Amino acid sequence: MNKLPPITIAFWLLKIVATTLGETAGDLLSMTLNIGYALSSIILLCFFLSTLLLQLKTQKHHPLIYWSVILATSTAGTTLSDFMDRTLGLGYATGALILVTLLAALLLIWYTTEKSLSVTNIKSKRGELFYWAAILTSNTLGTALGDFLADDSGLGFMGGALLIGSLLAIIGAAYLLAKISHILLFWLAFVLTRPFGATFGDVLTKPGDKGGFNLGTLGSSGILFAMLVIMIIFSIYKSKSIAHRKIS
Repeated sequence: MNKLPPITIAFWLLKIVATTLGETAGDLLSMTLNIGYALSSIILLCFFLSTLLLQLKTQKHHPLIYWSVILATSTAGTTLSDFMDRTLGLGYATGALILVTLLAALLLIWYTTEKSLSVTNIKSKRGELFYWAAILTSNTLGTALGDFLADDSGLGFMGGALLIGSLLAIIGAAYLLAKISHILLFWLAFVLTRPFGATFGDVLTKPGDKGGFNLGTLGSSGILFAMLVIMIIFSIYKSKSIAHRKIS
């Protein structure tokens, strides 16, 4: 079931753009359109389940479908985190702690039942469900971490983005230079790219007096959506070119 993309620099660039779009699109729905966190979460979870069904039915990797599910987990993760932290009043730190525990439990159960945590070659539908459950939880956790860094830590939007960027650079160096589990490094990077996208999304949307570029949720979402589409089209073209060369 080769339905997952290779973990390359292109993968991480797409992930950051998708999660940044998830932040701005989630805020557009819940705050700008004033739908609220609870209803927005329900709508976006339905979107996630719809894209996930398409992904589960495929027999090979389809970049458009795969990144649609990633985007769905990112937007749903944004509103779910905000619902936990703001509507339920748990706060960013408590919400992040709950989500860290949930992610650790998911990965443990996944490994116990499947004997693998592979993120490039999943051999069963059950493993695929564990994968996407972990992805959704990771993106929700990343939102809580990003909000904590931006609002409660005193770092601000730019400070939070710089801190996460530095941590991602350390993980990249560890991948190249240290003998550390690549699976562990993947999930650390996957979680951290979400708050990186979240803080960068805040930089794009917030007014200048709060350290942002004042593009708003609608303008930022439009720009990021165009970037994501272009990158996915390029990914599809590159995949077809590689397949053609192999046939030739």
